[in-house]
Amino acid sequence: MEAVEKKTRVLIVDDSAFMRKVLEEIIRTDPKLEVVGQARDGREAITLAASLQPDVLTMDINMPRMDGLEATQHIMTQNPRPIVIVSSESRQGAASTLRALELGAIDFVSKPTNGIDLDMKKVSDELLRKLKMAAKVRVVRTAARHDAAKSPELKMQPQSTKDAGNIDARFPLVVVAASTGGPATLMRLMPRFPKAFPAAVVLVQHMPATFTSQLSVQLAEVATMRVKEAEANEALCPGTFYVCPGSAHLRISLTGRLKLDDGPRISGYRPCADVTFESAAAYAGANLVGVVLTGMGSDGAQGVQAVKASHGWVLAQDEASSVIYGMPAEAVRTGAVDQVVGIDEMYAAIEKYVELICRSTQPVGSR
Repeated sequence: MEAVEKKTRVLIVDDSAFMRKVLEEIIRTDPKLEVVGQARDGREAITLAASLQPDVLTMDINMPRMDGLEATQHIMTQNPRPIVIVSSESRQGAASTLRALELGAIDFVSKPTNGIDLDMKKVSDELLRKLKMAAKVRVVRTAARHDAAKSPELKMQPQSTKDAGNIDARFPLVVVAASTGGPATLMRLMPRFPKAFPAAVVLVQHMPATFTSQLSVQLAEVATMRVKEAEANEALCPGTFYVCPGSAHLRISLTGRLKLDDGPRISGYRPCADVTFESAAAYAGANLVGVVLTGMGSDGAQGVQAVKASHGWVLAQDEASSVIYGMPAEAVRTGAVDQVVGIDEMYAAIEKYVELICRSTQPVGSR
């Protein structure tokens, strides 16, 4: 007698009866999912999450009595459950969604602008895929946000360089790739970078343009290092953390300038980290540190091989601290990764390789 496959149990949280109905209809189209309950606000979500013990929740943000942010924070600290945010893609919606991801939500699905039945069904495949993926994630109680003021000082001073747009500039470059789980992970990593960090840092995070713009704002709130969204044709500069816009691929020219390309997806991604890694390797060579953080898929695996071939260094986040051990695992499989570390040790590892690069690029007699 064949064993019946256990269905993934979903709790829907939304103050709109119409939206709850639409979400339920979408979820019921997948035989591997079942709706076990519906909550009209954050308070009901907390109560039902505790009593029903669902495998995953969909969470709206703007609700009466208690909003989705407060409910997410309570659930992730008291009764951790995988949460997928279903929210507006407006600027305000993006800010709230990123806060929820920082609080421990696994992923998000953007509500279409109109929010009507037909528009919502356009994102049904994405919703079903992310619910099933999130349900498999091992969630933990979330910690409080790191305080940027407690960031350690870097042990070395930045080296003098020529113009940042000149190919002869020899400051280090760090390229970071992240996807699912990236925002919360970056909020833990970002405060560690000091204001006078002697490298330029480029981040490629998989998410829509509205969200990457807001991500740069929220990273800046916890950073001492300068943070900005990358702009076309600007020159790389040490001590700056550039966030790639979600609407474009980012390449680094041989003269150290940022080139943005809004062309089609590459290997299913836009922005594509492989593209950035490969161009960074051509520009920076041995002065490059590639970092692959949590994320679903294999983006970055091809790129880190280019980093290694150019004699750069490669770091990957470990499985224990990754929300999704997809991208780091694929990078490790290539054999190009020099070190696998937990997120709380990641800054120290980046610092170590940046310091090695700074030492190797000092003029003779300056050491």
